Amino acid sequence: PVTMVESGGGSVQSGGSLNLSCRVSGGSIMSYFVAWFRQVEGKEREGVAIRISNGIVIYAESVQGRFTFTQDVAKNRLYLQMNSLKPEDTATYYCAADRAYDGWSPNYRFWGQGTRVVVSS
Repeated sequence: PVTMVESGGGSVQSGGSLNLSCRVSGGSIMSYFVAWFRQVEGKEREGVAIRISNGIVIYAESVQGRFTFTQDVAKNRLYLQMNSLKPEDTATYYCAADRAYDGWSPNYRFWGQGTRVVVSS
């Protein structure tokens, strides 16, 4: 089975940056649709960025222009560079993968355990 492990979360001030990493094992990241989601406690998990094909990434409107999805195929890792962070970006961030395209729906088959991001004003 595919396992995914996020890292890189932490606490930053508004306007700061973080780079999240997702280490994937058990399958090539190029064999799956992959995505980053986030979840605030008590709210539904929401999509942040989805790689729908090699080189094509779509972003949620709330992060467009501030977050960048990248990948390292050789290392089988996904990254989410987050710049100009805002307090409303505070959440637990998850990477996800599935053979089928789930779009913004949080129905991906494989998930990491999450990494916490806190942005203070």
